Amino acid sequence: MFRLMLGISIGYVLGAKAGRARYEQIARVGRALRDSQVTRAVVDAGRNKIAASISTQPQLEPLHTIDEETTILVPHEHLRVR
Repeated sequence: MFRLMLGISIGYVLGAKAGRARYEQIARVGRALRDSQVTRAVVDAGRNKIAASISTQPQLEPLHTIDEETTILVPHEHLRVR
């Protein structure tokens, strides 16, 4: 508990010495990162990968295209078995 309080105290003192201008600078960088297209793409890719790995829905693969609007889909696991 003493180490935690010491860490908080040191952080407070260093933050107070840095002042409002430094806080605003850090906040601007944080907002720029948050609003960046690259950051958004990385976050979306990560979310999609996690969602795909925990999804209970089978992943479907095209088996046969009948016409432009109709395609027969089969679960991905069935393609591996055959």
